[in-house]
Amino acid sequence: MLVHLLAALAAVVILGRLLGRLFRYIGQPPVIGEVVAGILLGPSLLGHIAPAAYAFILPPSVAPSLGLLSQLGVVLYMFLVGVELDTTVFKSRLRSTIAIALASIALPFAMGVALASPLYARFAPSGVTPTHFALFVGVAMSITAFPVLARILADRGITQTALGRLALTCAAVADVTAWCLLALVVGIVQSSEGRALLTSAMTFGFIAVMFVLVRPVVMRLSRQWERQEPDRGVIALVIAAVLLSAVATEAIGIHAIFGAFLLGAVIPHDGRLARALEQRIEYLVTVLLLPAFFAFAGMRTEIGLLTSAETWLACGAIIVVATVGKFGGTLLAARLTGHDWHYATGLGILMNTRGLMELIVLNVGLDLGIISPALFTMMVLMALITTMATTPALMLTGAVQGTTRNAVSVRL
Repeated sequence: MLVHLLAALAAVVILGRLLGRLFRYIGQPPVIGEVVAGILLGPSLLGHIAPAAYAFILPPSVAPSLGLLSQLGVVLYMFLVGVELDTTVFKSRLRSTIAIALASIALPFAMGVALASPLYARFAPSGVTPTHFALFVGVAMSITAFPVLARILADRGITQTALGRLALTCAAVADVTAWCLLALVVGIVQSSEGRALLTSAMTFGFIAVMFVLVRPVVMRLSRQWERQEPDRGVIALVIAAVLLSAVATEAIGIHAIFGAFLLGAVIPHDGRLARALEQRIEYLVTVLLLPAFFAFAGMRTEIGLLTSAETWLACGAIIVVATVGKFGGTLLAARLTGHDWHYATGLGILMNTRGLMELIVLNVGLDLGIISPALFTMMVLMALITTMATTPALMLTGAVQGTTRNAVSVRL
């Protein structure tokens, strides 16, 4: 087991880094290379041309271990993203931020529910009701990949600009809301609506506790640590708090990554503690653990299931509906809240980024039997294509011109 796990990690890190460099060279975020690496190492390519090598790198017995390890990487990475986020700049525009985030969910959700009707007969597993199928497709269309968006913004050097900060905050609000929707849908599928509503209430309660009770304590402790470099004991205490916060949100029923992100968000982003945390754990997470998640998700994608013109037409329809819904909802809300067309266009392009969160949601649907493996593959391709379109669209429209000049350099 250990030999297979180590071989799988080595393969995903090496191939992911190589493809990441290639995609960066052509102007794409390296994360695309990591996802493509997973697809190449999975049944779509390696499993097809070299079954023996595929069985050695990722036998069924090692896949759960690799999946858990990659989830740990995502938790720690989301904590780092939260540490980098300056939440104070949004207090003056909190209402518009929430409005944009909710609009970026509402329109693609409605369009996804409408698209589910023609998809149901061909791609819904037996035993799934049309209502359950439609609700899940709507949620899947509504996702913005928060961690992937963070990496794209960092690669473009615009994380600390007004547009980058607003995009990150809108994505965070949208993803928390989408997870509440997902919990509601899963509760409906499992005939437990009351539990789903309780999950949503507990989620907002946890957010309130983090910002009302935990943040003041962290602020006081952070001021004390400004006098000296945080030692190993402090770092260990913070990491333990990250894990416990992740446990709390996982127990609530959303996902562990939100607990990690929220704890990072309450830590002052410009303090000595934040800098020390980034220096201690950044490279292990971004070089080893995070690529493992993208690769693991890619290994569950089977492009060979899309064999007919009908399936590829359906895949194209999914991509179009997802793009129009997310971009259109964000654009309209941004304009209605006072932003100009140029700014609103850039925000709409950024919010159309998918990837990590989309893959998490799709895996939930596949595990629950709400969507078929073929539809899972289509939506993974949708997540990949919409993410790849982000950087070229930003450059083509000039939506970020002038924002990188004063951008603060970040290491993520």
